[in-house]
Amino acid sequence: MNLFLEITAVTLSLIYLALLMKENIACWFFGITASFISIYLFYSIGLYSEALLYIYYVIIGVYGYWLWNKTRENETLAVTTVTLENHVLIVFVGIILSFTLGYIFDNNTDAVNPYLDSTTTIFSFIASLLEAKKILSSWIFWLFINAATVVLYVQQELTYYLFLTIVYFIFSGIGFAKWRRSYRLAKTQ
Repeated sequence: MNLFLEITAVTLSLIYLALLMKENIACWFFGITASFISIYLFYSIGLYSEALLYIYYVIIGVYGYWLWNKTRENETLAVTTVTLENHVLIVFVGIILSFTLGYIFDNNTDAVNPYLDSTTTIFSFIASLLEAKKILSSWIFWLFINAATVVLYVQQELTYYLFLTIVYFIFSGIGFAKWRRSYRLAKTQ
């Protein structure tokens, strides 16, 4: 059963990624559905931070759809950037929250690799929010997050999620290039 759920969630996630890179609003439906499946799977195997992350993905999926749809009524939501100072603040807060969540799971649950799990989870929260707002650097965050997530999935022998994460890593670079092009094009108009 877990294998079927894993394959289904990965397939839906790949569709989500392809549509996201094209800035297609339908991406959110695939992402939300894949997230619901993943919540159940991760909780059942003891990756509690990952399960929390996918609950967040459902919420951010609804928010992303709402934001992209709301903006679409007037104009397309443009790809934007944030300052270096804001990035430093984002990373600092992410590190503090990662350690805190890791500590909670390490001392109160049977979580597997609680500190790495919490770090990938917290920074995924951050990257997802940046992604919903079409902040260009969200793709850079995803490059680092996906590289770290590979370790978690190797440990838990989640072969299809491992494959998905490797694909996400590769396409994070491609997504960054596409969104950077979109950002530069919008700046010249």
